[in-house]
Amino acid sequence: MTTATQPRQPILKTSLPGPKSADIIARDAAELSTSYMRPYPFVPDHGEGVWLTDADGNTMLDFFAGIAVSTTGHAHPHVVQAITAQAAKFMHVCLTDYPQEVTTVLAERLLRHIEKPGQKWRAFFGNSGAEAVEAAVKLARYHTGRTHIISTLGSFHGRTYGAITLTGSKTKYKRGFGPLLPNVSHVPYPNPFRPPLGSTSESCGDAVLAHIELLFQTVIPADEVAAIIIEPMQGEGGYIVPPASFLPRLRELCDQHGILLIFDEVQSGMGRTGKMFAFQQFEQYGNVQPDIVTAAKGIASGMPISAMLARESVMTWPQGSHGSTFGGNPVAAAAAIATLDLLEGAVKHPGCGESLMTNAAQVGAYILAELRAMQAEFAFLGDVRGEGLFIGMEFVKPDGTPDGKLRDRASQEMFRRGLLNLDCGESVIRISPPLILTREDAETGLNIMREVFQALG
Repeated sequence: MTTATQPRQPILKTSLPGPKSADIIARDAAELSTSYMRPYPFVPDHGEGVWLTDADGNTMLDFFAGIAVSTTGHAHPHVVQAITAQAAKFMHVCLTDYPQEVTTVLAERLLRHIEKPGQKWRAFFGNSGAEAVEAAVKLARYHTGRTHIISTLGSFHGRTYGAITLTGSKTKYKRGFGPLLPNVSHVPYPNPFRPPLGSTSESCGDAVLAHIELLFQTVIPADEVAAIIIEPMQGEGGYIVPPASFLPRLRELCDQHGILLIFDEVQSGMGRTGKMFAFQQFEQYGNVQPDIVTAAKGIASGMPISAMLARESVMTWPQGSHGSTFGGNPVAAAAAIATLDLLEGAVKHPGCGESLMTNAAQVGAYILAELRAMQAEFAFLGDVRGEGLFIGMEFVKPDGTPDGKLRDRASQEMFRRGLLNLDCGESVIRISPPLILTREDAETGLNIMREVFQALG
């Protein structure tokens, strides 16, 4: 990808929205579903790298990548070439019925990032993160013969019926849609900044595990629980990193009771934290190997595909018991392979070191350090947390409680200055840019944030 034409600063030619964008926004409002959210008056027309240009020629720095989807940025030539080459061969034959080399290669490439010596895993491909979660729950119930699923508060697992039942972040996702999936319970997520169950930042993981054990004794028979599904780092709930010992101890608890452990890596996976999957950040603290992993969003740089990865010993459902007409689409699979080329470093991106995973770790560490320095300066930045380019900033009131209104003001001011961003949790702005973000472009975004914080302060 050439970078000579890319700006180092946002280019704002009109007010936001400009006249062309305003016209499209009005037409959109008249024709599309009322369920769509439109937090910012921005209508993308084309993109290059970490920059997006709207219909009026305003060029913005992208710090949210379509919710952690555009792993390799916009219109990456290696990905575009892979898509074009596969589309010229064939675009669909239905993976449920016919094997395809492109999806076989993708499975081989993904599974080698998760298999341990002596293990064999298998892959099922869908179209979205919600489909991957639905497949994981179906498989867990089928394999164990049990029905109950435990999820966490603050979680987001998708908007289909099963996935939305598991979701625990906002009631608006569920209101008016019941009855939902039966036999689902939620427990707190171990948030060190806002410890649940009367715990502390150091003990919150232990408190959540003790709470699960209490439920086993009083409410939910452990031998009826098929799986616990959890985000190794929570996304929609506020970009939360759990205590280091939590996932290893959760693995132990699941083993003790014969419960499958599902890691939802739809948002945190695919190199975003500096490793292929976020759970791998905790391997140094003990065994965190899951039984099932879901992946989507960043897997194919924007093309729709998802993966449900499971141990071969767990993937016991028979032929025909699950499938998908479009899942594992060959064009999307080709884009995913090209994305892996860049994540792994088989194909280098200019200015991003050995691989995009390495770049995510290094640039993310720089952003975290700079934001923590700002945290010491601006009291309303209550917490800065994350790994790699999975970063959250939590805004607080003087008494330490969440300040969602100030967060919203900050988010809108960043947008007006040319920085695309997105909120999550009660009062958090997430930083999830394309993994090709350079230190120079990161500095541009940080300077915009500092300007906004100074104006708010």
